[in-house]
Amino acid sequence: MAVEVFHAIGLTKNYLMGEVVVRALHDVDLELYEREFVVILGPSGSGKSTLLNILGGLDVPSAGDVVFRDHRLTGATEGELTRYRREHVGFVFQFYNLIPSLTARENVELVTEIAENPLDPCTALRLVGLENRADHFPSQLSGGEQQRVAIARAIAKRPDVLLCDEPTGALDSGTGRLVLEALAEANETYGTTTVVITHNAAIAAMADRVITMSDGTVASIAGNPQRRGAAEILW
Repeated sequence: MAVEVFHAIGLTKNYLMGEVVVRALHDVDLELYEREFVVILGPSGSGKSTLLNILGGLDVPSAGDVVFRDHRLTGATEGELTRYRREHVGFVFQFYNLIPSLTARENVELVTEIAENPLDPCTALRLVGLENRADHFPSQLSGGEQQRVAIARAIAKRPDVLLCDEPTGALDSGTGRLVLEALAEANETYGTTTVVITHNAAIAAMADRVITMSDGTVASIAGNPQRRGAAEILW
């Protein structure tokens, strides 16, 4: 039986913009499981990033409840959420957030210094095919290579969950495939529950399950019995 990682009930998130209430999420129910590769699809404004931020402890819902294993995130203090992010979650964003003055290896080492049971930085870079670029600075790397360093940094602490916000959004199709292959490798090698949000429907072919969002709600959830590799995806 699949082991549940996240259980969310009735997640709602409202933002106040002047006198206008903007509803980013409304009554979202969701379960995510160990070792899953999940793609969340939807256009801009559908609530994908808001949901990801709540799962990652970067934001809190206006209503509803979300639990990670035995950790209730709803109502947690900022210190508790910081510890949760440090110990359990890896993030990959569209923009790489690498430190320009540090090499690829040193960027990854920053995470391994605070993790309890990290990967060796060179092992993490090898996993994304960049062991030969470990001593290069971000300015000496292509956009796709920088994104793969960001993935290596995220997986180096061996997170339970890897949350990815449009990780191929700024990349060409060939480079995007390399990035997706790195995410799939982390998911398969270390059993990391991986969630990728995107507006690119082609990426859904890689997923175990596809969650489609619209106007802040979950429109559909579908299993994918014929999961394919990144090299097979047509952009």
